[in-house]
Amino acid sequence: MSYDFLLKDLNNNLTQKSIGTDKGLAKIGDGIVNLTYSIAKSIVLTRNNKNNKSIRTGIKVSKTILANALKEADMKRFAKSRADAHDLADTVEAIIAYIWFIKKMTIEDIINYLVGSLNGNLSVRSEEIQNATIAFRNLLIEIKKYLPES
Repeated sequence: MSYDFLLKDLNNNLTQKSIGTDKGLAKIGDGIVNLTYSIAKSIVLTRNNKNNKSIRTGIKVSKTILANALKEADMKRFAKSRADAHDLADTVEAIIAYIWFIKKMTIEDIINYLVGSLNGNLSVRSEEIQNATIAFRNLLIEIKKYLPES
């Protein structure tokens, strides 16, 4: 099913800021981000588990991880002026939702990209934060090519 009609108004004046500051996209993206990261983390934890036991986890990605990933990907221009960490995280979520809506990446693509970028011990929170930030930064850098240049 096509969901293009949900972006009709956005596509009339498509800019980096119109994507990154869209509250509806951010709400949808929140679910996409948490779902894809939870599955990616579960895959990595299962692969690294010496007991050959499957590990399934659900996690909410922190605003700090997403805000830092956006800054490191040099994409703050998508956010509103004077954005705080919450606003920057919303911007990441909006961007990821937009990419999914326009069919440039599937949920599976996002999961696979995160899995490919996640390293280290995700059971140690400080390492997980650092590695998740890098994974989302890399994902955003990959996504950039599908977004408007201004």
